Amino acid sequence: MDKEAEAKLIRYIEKSTYRHRVFKTIGRGVKMPKEIADESGILQNHISNVLKQLKDKELAECLNPNMKKGRLYRLSEKGL
Repeated sequence: MDKEAEAKLIRYIEKSTYRHRVFKTIGRGVKMPKEIADESGILQNHISNVLKQLKDKELAECLNPNMKKGRLYRLSEKGL
């Protein structure tokens, strides 16, 4: 990824307090939405929206998308 594209993604994350907090909370770990909500102080229904936004930009990924409960998320290679 070139520097300009990288800078654009960083600005995208930093534009939203929620995206920034979720991104930092996940870090290099693997977390469930409830854990992200608890650690970031953001309501869980907002976490779902933020995770969708991060997935749409290929910054985060769900490790077990077929599960209804207990989904696990991490930052993608692009997100790291």
